Amino acid sequence: MAVVTITESPLSIEQLLAVVRGARVELDDGARGRIAAGRAVVEKALDAGDAVYGLTTQVGHGKDTRLTEEEIRGEQLFLVMSHSGGIGARLPTDVVRAALAVRLNGIARGGSGAGVAVAEVLAAMLNARVHPVAPEISSVGAGDLGPMASMAQVAVGAGRAEHRGQVLPGGEALRRAGITPLVLGGKDGLALISANAVSVGHAALVVDRAERAAQAADLAAALSMEATGANLSVLHPSVARAKGIAGQTATADHLRGLLAGSALTRPDAARSVQDALSFRVVPQVHGALREYVTAARHAVTAELNAAADNPLVSVDEGTLLSNGNFHPMVLAIGFDALRIALAHVGQLSERRMAHLWDAFFRTAQGPPPSAVYGLQLRYTAAALLPELLQAAAPATLDTPPLDLGVEDHATGAPLAVRRTDQALGMLEDLLAIEALLAHDVVAQSAFPVTGAGTADFLNTVKEAVAAAEPYADAVHAALRHRFPAGPSPSAAGHV
Repeated sequence: MAVVTITESPLSIEQLLAVVRGARVELDDGARGRIAAGRAVVEKALDAGDAVYGLTTQVGHGKDTRLTEEEIRGEQLFLVMSHSGGIGARLPTDVVRAALAVRLNGIARGGSGAGVAVAEVLAAMLNARVHPVAPEISSVGAGDLGPMASMAQVAVGAGRAEHRGQVLPGGEALRRAGITPLVLGGKDGLALISANAVSVGHAALVVDRAERAAQAADLAAALSMEATGANLSVLHPSVARAKGIAGQTATADHLRGLLAGSALTRPDAARSVQDALSFRVVPQVHGALREYVTAARHAVTAELNAAADNPLVSVDEGTLLSNGNFHPMVLAIGFDALRIALAHVGQLSERRMAHLWDAFFRTAQGPPPSAVYGLQLRYTAAALLPELLQAAAPATLDTPPLDLGVEDHATGAPLAVRRTDQALGMLEDLLAIEALLAHDVVAQSAFPVTGAGTADFLNTVKEAVAAAEPYADAVHAALRHRFPAGPSPSAAGHV
């Protein structure tokens, strides 16, 4: 089994994803030492009786109310048990695993003041696949308090967790996994709930998905270029050099590789001196997506390896500092921007479908040689695009003031990330429809697909089409019966 070791060094998104996918997680001695050093600062503050938020005082609007000695002993468990409200679907298992791993890595920075036992239990839960049940909607992005409290409850033997396919009381799940529940002390409860581990973990998954979607967008566009006989001058290296944007250069390079060997690369191959903008600006628009995916990746990496606790334990200075590091503002805005980039890519895809539709009927010679797929879904794509465009609206500006005005700003990070995940699903559907429609055009065209990458991609599409042949045969028979001389543009909208 693969092993990811949590150290004092930064954790990469790839390592986090490995944990999500089942790699075993371990703590090295350096991380344990850093955690212990942070805990020592907390114990010193407790011994001195200092006023420290969430340690010797209440939280939220009660920030200036000191706790009695008895209240201090129970405060950390109270925080865990009192912050877990939420509604909606349970968080997916991969998001839960990502959140546990993010919080474990954050604690290893030493800034949380949690004890080593906290980190050990989180690691044990990951390794034994004890996955807390947490609600999807409960955080405004100023610390994912609600869902993280649901996870923390399992660590102390309460709440609910999924283990080996069963949803169990948290204590029973720990017992079956051979994990001793945590007994909270010091700042353990606040450390478990007050960071943005759900937002950051989910964001890492979304960045990975967005990177793959950017590649898929190029594939769909390249196949459409082949199907319509596009002018490839837009991919000339001089064009990207003249602009000087890395994402555009990467897109143009990728497209040239996909189309290497295509008949379209011949000097006289283009059917027009200049194509519609949905073809002509693919490097610029897809390149912008790459730029914003890169920006999102940087933001996720920073938050993944940040000490984002309040109060923050400064191990080097031996003090605790009230602060706002729990606010993942760059990440939240980054994902709002990423959705706009996704919407533009989806808009281009839908516009190219109009040209593919035209090409299909312009070149139709009798009934299609095989059943059409993209043609049937053309109106579905038109219905899907507005949903993608609406999803691009900002999610980071709408949180009202909370807790008597003390908490009067939030990032909306969980919503921004969740909407971006949903937007990616919409874009993936649009790109799939575009690829199917390009397949329909190519199936009856006299122009073969010969690009090194596009030919392989077309074969993949054909395999997907072949898998649906029973349904396809029925549609094709209906087409032949209804349109014995071949479908016409006026009737095709009802296919």
